[in-house]
Amino acid sequence: MKMDKVVRKLRPSDYWSIGEHESWFADMASQGLHLKKMGIHFAHFEKVEPKKMKYRIEVSMKKRMRPEQIEMYAESGWDYVTGYQFFHVFSSPVERNAPEIHTDPAEQSYTLEALDKKLAFNAGMVVVALLIMIAMVSAVWFFDGTPIRTLVEGIAIQQTILSIFIGYQAYTSLRAALSIRALRNDLIEGKPIDHHAPWKKHQRLHSTITFLFTLLLGLTAIMPFVQLLNHKTITLPGESTDLPIVRLADIEQNPALVREKYFIDDIDWANRYTSKWSPFAPVQYDTDESGVVPGEVWKGLSGEYSPSISTNYYQLTIPAMADNLVFDLIDWYRHENPVEDYVETKHPDFDLLIVREDEYMKEVFASRGREVIFVRYNGYANVDLVLDSIVEKLEHTSHK
Repeated sequence: MKMDKVVRKLRPSDYWSIGEHESWFADMASQGLHLKKMGIHFAHFEKVEPKKMKYRIEVSMKKRMRPEQIEMYAESGWDYVTGYQFFHVFSSPVERNAPEIHTDPAEQSYTLEALDKKLAFNAGMVVVALLIMIAMVSAVWFFDGTPIRTLVEGIAIQQTILSIFIGYQAYTSLRAALSIRALRNDLIEGKPIDHHAPWKKHQRLHSTITFLFTLLLGLTAIMPFVQLLNHKTITLPGESTDLPIVRLADIEQNPALVREKYFIDDIDWANRYTSKWSPFAPVQYDTDESGVVPGEVWKGLSGEYSPSISTNYYQLTIPAMADNLVFDLIDWYRHENPVEDYVETKHPDFDLLIVREDEYMKEVFASRGREVIFVRYNGYANVDLVLDSIVEKLEHTSHK
């Protein structure tokens, strides 16, 4: 026995566009596609012989229409097809010449009264949820005043995309409420529903938006797994590496320097590096390295001399973000230090160079092209050694 073919098509417009859906169903029937079922995004059609059909949509707040109402419409020549959300679809062949289900637009407006109130309530709730979400995401982006750092490190990208999605849902809910309100007002004024409303333009728009949001949400779902796969922390090797980081031995230049170790779960957290990934900085490293020079003490006899260094390195997708990231890193790491202590210095090997130093601490923030690096060194070596090492590391990465 030959089975009828089922064809699925993306709906041309939003669910509340009654006239457009009626027109679409009729046009599909003339092409041999007769409506059988409505889903959230797709309509299911049965492929049979082309036929001229009329479709009418009846609004009901109940999931299922009363059997007696379906029977009453059937006696007038209208067959029940399917229902979706608050809408129920009836069809009738053109040659049957069935009378209209509603002949008085003002009377038909009463069928939209409950739906009008429900959609207005739904729109209000979604807008409130959107405002809460915007407040939460804004706190993540702007509470500490470092939005570029937040973007580059990928901290709030998912929440932001979710906010965009909720924003679109709020927009859709508002459109639904306003459209049904406008339709109801038209019916009250005696203007009937246009059963032949154009739908092709809205179908293209709806298809494009659906594709973009599907792609966006798909990427959002994948991104945490990509970040997880690219996030690792391991013990920093004692010998030199190809990583674009400044090594403590290169700055101290003291053969007596030995590592100061702090192991947890087989990782030396006093000497480790972490690699990370985000869409806006696919290459990221942050490192810590600690050492001690036996027999040497800090000035003032405050204990054994134990220099340390840390590096944060970013290779950005968008080079124009580099300088702004430098300033965000300063705001993030300066803590209680006065901003006046951070001095911009001209240097031929950097696009932007800002340095803060005192007797013990040297901090260097630098950018060049799409690369940004922050080095914090605690020790007695001259800051020029730190700068020379940064230049060497960046030169090495640029030739890889």
